[in-house]
Amino acid sequence: METAAQNEDREPTADRPIAVSAAFEDSTEIIEARHLARDFLTTMQAQHGLPVSAQALDMVQLVVTELVTNARKYAPGPCVLCLEIREGAVQISVWDSSATQPSVQATDPQRVGEHGLEIVMAVSQSFCVDQEPVGKRITVTLALTDESGGNAIGRQTM
Repeated sequence: METAAQNEDREPTADRPIAVSAAFEDSTEIIEARHLARDFLTTMQAQHGLPVSAQALDMVQLVVTELVTNARKYAPGPCVLCLEIREGAVQISVWDSSATQPSVQATDPQRVGEHGLEIVMAVSQSFCVDQEPVGKRITVTLALTDESGGNAIGRQTM
């Protein structure tokens, strides 16, 4: 895994986006992508007081795992994961070298496997696939607090 420097410091997050990115070159690094997401959000909590619910932390890790797994499974070469805090949400994007659009199958509780994108779409506020000059980028947005407004962990900014 090759990680880009985070633009983190102790300034408020509302003034500018804060992001982290990393490239993953093989399937053994999928767990590292998950850890990067967890560590990024827990750092945002500790250093910036960003409220992140326990459920949101779990969902972000799940979405990162699914998207990076698909990129590593279906595209040759590395993939790039980017996480960015934007207005109380985290934007997750994964670039890979394949131009093939992802296939989201119809819901089928009898089907074993291939439910990853169904789950990603169900838990995300937005889901977008963009063609790039080389490959594609899948971008999703997830809220950082539960819709009920409760269960946030970390400090609340005032």
